[in-house]
Amino acid sequence: MSVSDDIIVIGAGIVGLASAFHLQGEGLKVRLVERGGVAEGASMGNAGALAFTDILPLASPGILRKAPRWLLDPLGPLSIPPCYLPRLAPWLLRFWRASLPDRQARSIAAQSALMRVAAGAMEAMVREAGLSGRLRGDGNLQLYESEAEFAAALPGWTARAAEGIAFEHVRGARLAELQPGLSPRFTAGTFTPHWKTVDDPYHFTLALFDAVMARGAAISHGEVSALEPQGERVRVRLADGGALEAGHVVLAAGAWSRPLAKTLGDRVPLETERGYNTTLPAGAFDLRRQLTFGGHGFVVTPLATGIRVGGAVELGGLRAPPNFARSEAMLKKAAAFLSGLRTTGGRQWMGFRPSLPDSLPVIGRSAASPRVVYAFGHGHLGLTQSAGTGRLVADLVTGRSPAIALDPFRPDRF
Repeated sequence: MSVSDDIIVIGAGIVGLASAFHLQGEGLKVRLVERGGVAEGASMGNAGALAFTDILPLASPGILRKAPRWLLDPLGPLSIPPCYLPRLAPWLLRFWRASLPDRQARSIAAQSALMRVAAGAMEAMVREAGLSGRLRGDGNLQLYESEAEFAAALPGWTARAAEGIAFEHVRGARLAELQPGLSPRFTAGTFTPHWKTVDDPYHFTLALFDAVMARGAAISHGEVSALEPQGERVRVRLADGGALEAGHVVLAAGAWSRPLAKTLGDRVPLETERGYNTTLPAGAFDLRRQLTFGGHGFVVTPLATGIRVGGAVELGGLRAPPNFARSEAMLKKAAAFLSGLRTTGGRQWMGFRPSLPDSLPVIGRSAASPRVVYAFGHGHLGLTQSAGTGRLVADLVTGRSPAIALDPFRPDRF
């Protein structure tokens, strides 16, 4: 059986749903195809940040200097299971190349442009979808344990200042005012007042799904096995033997996008960052805003559903079982950093972040067919960049000139 639609969006996570919402705004009929439950991938358990000021790529000289020390700690901010290292080697080589100063500068410029689009598109989308009440604008506080750590962060803040990003370096009474109960080991911080968070990323994404469905979308549940361009149509093959057809297909399947792009001959070096967290009960600490412990690779976020402690990077693919000792290690550190934090009654989670070596997503057309548009690989920034990506997807599908130059995001850039 074959079902035909204007647009098929593969993936009902935050990026797929934002793309669907923008396509519906163009008057197009949309069908979502989801392999699991709606918003049950990275959209379910992320840190909930709209991090429009986070323009620095993970690939940087600073990360390369820290990586050897981090890798010696199996529960530290960066971990690579030894058995996965041979498969990861080509990705790591590209990551190293992306960290070179000239390439890092180009990535910052591209990320900044995407963030400007994303901020405006998110504001419009939450207003039109009735989600504005789900945002909170308390800002973010980045914390430093030493003058050396603070000094090492200053070039990054200089780069942000060049992009017009507002921030405030704080110490002493101002630091304590922004977040009471911090350990005295933190000697300085940087406050970004325009940083926002959502009430709960899973509930926010489900609310967007409801808005998309209310606009007339359909949804099919099943695993996609291949994409087949056929003239002015694209056939979506399903693992159960069925098929769907549409005039355009948007591939927004997150960490599961790579093998589907490969069926079209596009070899995108997408890898999987396995992220961990623990969500504590809502009264576990008097948390005023999201806190970033950059030297330890995790954040603590106030949500309507509790306090989420999570982050770190484990490059280990989709198949290995979770290592929740990583969640426990972050929770233990958080208890040492926040006086009086109650660490009982938490819910652990592990999810898959789709990550490209240069920290930029893939947004563009497949080489096999202009009717297949890619929208994946956002790493830590899927929620942040979802609406902006949706707007760019709509530009590509309708044939408009994109809001920004998409060359830095093209699928064949590697």
